[in-house]
Amino acid sequence: MSYNLLKGKRGIIFGALDENSIAWKTAKLAHAEGATFVLTNAPVAMRMGEINKLAEETGSEIIPADATSIKDLENLVQKSVEILGGKIDFVLHSIGMSVNVRKGKHYTDQNYAWTEKGWDVSAVSFHKVMQTLHKNDAMNEWGSIVALTYMAAQRTFPDYNDMADNKAYLESIARSFGYFFGKDKKVRVNTISQSPTPTTAGSGVKGFDGFLSYAEKMSPLGNATAQDCAEYTVTLFSDYTKKVTMQNLFHDGGFSNTGVSQEVIEKF
Repeated sequence: MSYNLLKGKRGIIFGALDENSIAWKTAKLAHAEGATFVLTNAPVAMRMGEINKLAEETGSEIIPADATSIKDLENLVQKSVEILGGKIDFVLHSIGMSVNVRKGKHYTDQNYAWTEKGWDVSAVSFHKVMQTLHKNDAMNEWGSIVALTYMAAQRTFPDYNDMADNKAYLESIARSFGYFFGKDKKVRVNTISQSPTPTTAGSGVKGFDGFLSYAEKMSPLGNATAQDCAEYTVTLFSDYTKKVTMQNLFHDGGFSNTGVSQEVIEKF
């Protein structure tokens, strides 16, 4: 069922890789709710994924961009405004990558060149995206910018590795830039701390299946799915959340506030 929550709104969606990704599901729902948007991803990610299929389904154009490159982001923002016919109302940053995780390096034995690369892709890119939007005055007043995070930013999950540090930095950027974007442009900036979700990126974390099961048993409402997250994200893009900013919003079925559940007690 469509509610026309985003009728007439324009956006940029980063990170739609395949049908399992939160960005993909958000794009589909945003389209159903009346939005028009540009899809973007790094060229290497685009070769791995199926973004052309999503563009066709949603009537969207694709602009390849490396989110760590200011030059690419300048081109993305300027072309998006031209293609969409006006300033941007919403942006989804759904990007994360750890080379240390991919290469199986333990947290206590990091390759720091890989650490810096993951930090740039997963966190600093969010600052670069917002700085580019801010400098180009590309956002409409009461626009909404959302990034996806995970509660390993606050609590220790051993196998999440340096991505935990990246997410902590990402959340800090949302608060800090959110202040200035709010004061200067009336734009809101938030992060969504999502349940562990079986996306292509999330499933690459060691022991993911076991942790997914654990989180399900710990959460009073069960894990939030990728589709659930898309629905929550769309509400943050809508005009019904105009005064929500600089928040890290837990979307995890209650996991973040549960000390222990009866199911976990019985299991162990």
